[in-house]
Amino acid sequence: MRLLDRYLLRELLAPLAYCLAGFLIFWIAFDLFDAIGEFKEKELLPRDIVEYYLALTPKFLALVLPIALLLAILYALTNHARHHEITAMRAAGVGLWRICLPYLAVGFLLSLALLAINELWAPDAEDLADRIRTRRLPGAQSGHHPNQVRNLGFTNAREHRVWQIGVYDPETGRMVNPQVIWRQPDGTRLWVTAGSAEPAEGGWTFRQVRQFLEASQTNAMPLPLLETNQLFLPFTETPEEIRSEIRISRNLGLRVASKTDVPIEGIVNYLRLHPNPSAADRAWLYTKLHGRLATPWTCLVVVLVAIPFGAASGRRNLFVGVASSIVICFTYFVLQQTCLALGAGQHLPPWLAAGLPNLVFG
Repeated sequence: MRLLDRYLLRELLAPLAYCLAGFLIFWIAFDLFDAIGEFKEKELLPRDIVEYYLALTPKFLALVLPIALLLAILYALTNHARHHEITAMRAAGVGLWRICLPYLAVGFLLSLALLAINELWAPDAEDLADRIRTRRLPGAQSGHHPNQVRNLGFTNAREHRVWQIGVYDPETGRMVNPQVIWRQPDGTRLWVTAGSAEPAEGGWTFRQVRQFLEASQTNAMPLPLLETNQLFLPFTETPEEIRSEIRISRNLGLRVASKTDVPIEGIVNYLRLHPNPSAADRAWLYTKLHGRLATPWTCLVVVLVAIPFGAASGRRNLFVGVASSIVICFTYFVLQQTCLALGAGQHLPPWLAAGLPNLVFG
């Protein structure tokens, strides 16, 4: 790495760290002031509060990282321009794009980091924070999981199975009072009711099982076939697919394409269970899918925005760059949310709705 690259990176990474630390401190202080009463009511210890904010940090970073990067690059470039350092570099034969190569590399690496945060940590941040917030309640101490889902029903259209579950625990995959109905190639339907079920390798293990057969094209009652204490069935539905079903069904009716709580893997799992969704659901799902692929590259886009804006020569007030960055961020995010809404509403193709803000600003 050249000496010039190390100097430019040092001048960029320092304000980037200050921006991220400042945003983080402001967010924690503001949220803590608002939630301190709830924390006392739920008898959280200082250690619990620290864990709570650590759990929410990935979701917070996913929101502020592009803004902090834009502020840092504008500050660094404007500072270099005010002291005529960019002019001196170019007079020495170094081109503008070669000067900005470290900034582009940082933008690319932060885009990959943002993709990892969005897919690996941010989707489960709120659920983890909720468990920490309620860990001192009597229900949590007695073994009750607040994230258990009651009366869960979903359809595996891929294999023509309908599930009805009395209580489902997303953490362990354990079911209470499950019922599964699936259609056979000859038109008959098999029913399985059980007291409980849990995932096993290659399928599900049901306990206290009763199995029935419903003949095709008849109104007769299902005929009992089997009653046993334990039965393994090679159903292909996985706990990950069921979690995706819960997560997406929770938000699908709202048609909110800008939420970031469903990872790409969850959307793909949902589409496996529902290969032929309605036109409205298809637009919502694919807009969200393309949006999650396009959003991390915001970090690279803000670098492309900041380079020509901040590298202009001359002595200028540093606050001009800061104020301009706020306007740029506001305009970008307004366009982003507008395009996602248009994509979810079937007014734009999903790929265009997700990529248009990056294309316009890039």
